[in-house]
Amino acid sequence: MTIYVDADACPVKAEVERVSQRHACPVKIVSNGGIRPSANPLIETVIVASGPDEADKWIATRAGPGDVVITADIPLAAVCVKGGAIVLTHAGEELSAANIGNILATRDLMADIRAANPLMQGAGGGGRAFSKADRSRFLDALERALRRVAR
Repeated sequence: MTIYVDADACPVKAEVERVSQRHACPVKIVSNGGIRPSANPLIETVIVASGPDEADKWIATRAGPGDVVITADIPLAAVCVKGGAIVLTHAGEELSAANIGNILATRDLMADIRAANPLMQGAGGGGRAFSKADRSRFLDALERALRRVAR
C-alpha cells in the first residue's frame, strides 16, 4: 500500500503526511520541483522531468490495486481507477469506475465549450476556494480509503 500525491498545487500534503504516519504507510509526493522534502522517513519526494504531465505519467505507471492516489487531474484519475487504485480528490471525493466516466466526459465537454466560444477563452474557471469543510472531507475519505485497503 502506497499513497501517491500529484503534488502540483495540492493543498493537502500535510494532511496526507499526518494520516500516513498513523497508518505507517509510505507516501510518494510527485512533482516537477519546488516541493520541500519532508524529514519524515515515510515520505519520499519524487522530482520528475519538467514538462507537461510528467508527474502524471510517473504516478500512472506505478499506482495499482492497494494504492491510493491523491489528484485533481481527471485524466490521471481515470488511468489510476482503471489500474485498480483508489483515487481521491483534494476535497475528499472518491473517483471510481462508477463515476469517472461522467466526470471525464463533463471535463471534456466544458473544454470543448470554452474552445468554441471566444468569449470564454481563458475562462478556465479555477473553481471555488478550498475550504475547511473540504479539508475535513478529505481527511475522512483518506482515513476510510486506507482502512479499506488494509482489510
